[in-house]
Amino acid sequence: MTTLVLQPKSMTRATEWSAQVEEAYRFQLAGYRDANEYGSFHGKNVDRWPHNGFVKKLQRKDGCFYYFNKERECPEKDIPKCKLYAY
Repeated sequence: MTTLVLQPKSMTRATEWSAQVEEAYRFQLAGYRDANEYGSFHGKNVDRWPHNGFVKKLQRKDGCFYYFNKERECPEKDIPKCKLYAY
């Protein structure tokens, strides 16, 4: 069974922190481009913190899990490393 993964049309790098950058940071730390790629591998909803919607837990491709805190985790030095994709 093969699943179709959407390919991004463009990519930009983040310049300042935002909720979108935090989301990208968490997915990219776990080895995925974004929520679309994660969904194509696991086909399930992402666990999120109810009060702010940040990602709570992600499963890596090797089966291990990443657990994230309720608050911001992306440090200032890693903001330019985050890739933001447009479809």
